[in-house]
Amino acid sequence: MEFWRHGVLITCLISWFTAQLLKVIFTLIKDKRIDFRRFVGSGGMPSSHSSFVTSLATAVGLERGFAGPEFAIATVLALVVMYDAAGVRRAAGQQARILNKLVAEWEKSDYAKTDKRLKELLGHTPKEVFAGAVLGVIIALMRHFWF
Repeated sequence: MEFWRHGVLITCLISWFTAQLLKVIFTLIKDKRIDFRRFVGSGGMPSSHSSFVTSLATAVGLERGFAGPEFAIATVLALVVMYDAAGVRRAAGQQARILNKLVAEWEKSDYAKTDKRLKELLGHTPKEVFAGAVLGVIIALMRHFWF
């Protein structure tokens, strides 16, 4: 039972789960439909990647101290993941969107020659990354002080 109470990994999983659940809820509100693919898919509001790694850094800081090397490692990891989510992966998604449009115009929406459409929703906007980061910190604080 101690693992459940103080487990940094459990905090991270709760944070990831909450972010993914919020994506389903926001899609339901916006599109008036339930899309369970949003629960396991990448991209969208809030960033579950950001939530996952910021909850890790925050939980490690709260458990082991904010001056130790564990917190530094977790923070650097969080910054790399969030930069990747808002930078490289977002750019790849934008390129996929443009390539899909080009293929659709060139082949009249026949993707037989290209196997399939490229996945467009890969990365996050800075706002989605920030929201995920805030969510991760909140979840870690709640787990540390109340659960």
